[in-house]
Amino acid sequence: MQAATPHDSYAALMDLIKARHAELSPQFQAGARYLADHPDEVAVSSMRSIAARAQVQSAALVRLAQQLGFAGWPELKAIFVERLRAGPAGYAAKANALADKNGDLVTEVFTVQQRNLVATESANHAALEAAAALLQAAPRVHVAGFRAAHPIAYTLHYLYRLLRPSVQLLSGQGGTLEMDLRALQAGEAVVVVSFAPYSSEALLVAQAARQSGCQVVAISDSAMSPLALQADASIVIAVDSPSFFPSIVAGVAAVESLVELLVARAGPDAVTAIGAAESQLRALGAYVKTSNDVN
Repeated sequence: MQAATPHDSYAALMDLIKARHAELSPQFQAGARYLADHPDEVAVSSMRSIAARAQVQSAALVRLAQQLGFAGWPELKAIFVERLRAGPAGYAAKANALADKNGDLVTEVFTVQQRNLVATESANHAALEAAAALLQAAPRVHVAGFRAAHPIAYTLHYLYRLLRPSVQLLSGQGGTLEMDLRALQAGEAVVVVSFAPYSSEALLVAQAARQSGCQVVAISDSAMSPLALQADASIVIAVDSPSFFPSIVAGVAAVESLVELLVARAGPDAVTAIGAAESQLRALGAYVKTSNDVN
């Protein structure tokens, strides 16, 4: 069977962009990142508007298309148009909805978060399934996320550990991250969470995982992020926010979805493990008794 070329499918094009990313010029890298992160906008917008949003020259997009093996921009754009046609109807309009900048600030925040959730959910069905399959097959799983990304990593660790007690959080508490990384073994899986500006610790974990022979699941804000480029499975989350800080809402939703898939894959074993964990927590006094509790 003949290997797929970037002209055959969106997936083949993304594989080529990832493989060629390191050798591209800064202008081409910026353009490629925008194509990977905003595929629906590429399908419905003009080359000039895409160039403006990616902060590159229009000519750079033409030359990028040619470097990727296309005759020009129209041929490259056709891949994105075909992808959109094959996707869920109405997604482009939802994903491109903008918050009312002149409206109520609270409404603005919630509107942006809703857009983040829609974009992240629509882009990650296959990615979440792939990540779940990878984690389920691994003999042991480690999770890492630092600074702003820590709540996402901690949520995954907390939830996943209810059905798989052996899941480890690589926290580096007390400056011991390098010691934690010594525990990584070939064949295990490491989930690393980070978004721009990417933490040096997250990149250290990903690199150490690769060197140890582990499989890496990246949760980041771009298919071209330093984490995604070296991952075996990549989940891309939207972190847009009208505030001064990136949003973690879609990231938390993504890891909740991932755990839900893992529970479904584990079946009765997961139900038994979660029930045992809940009973133990109650017996240890983790929860305050209320009138709704059954005696």
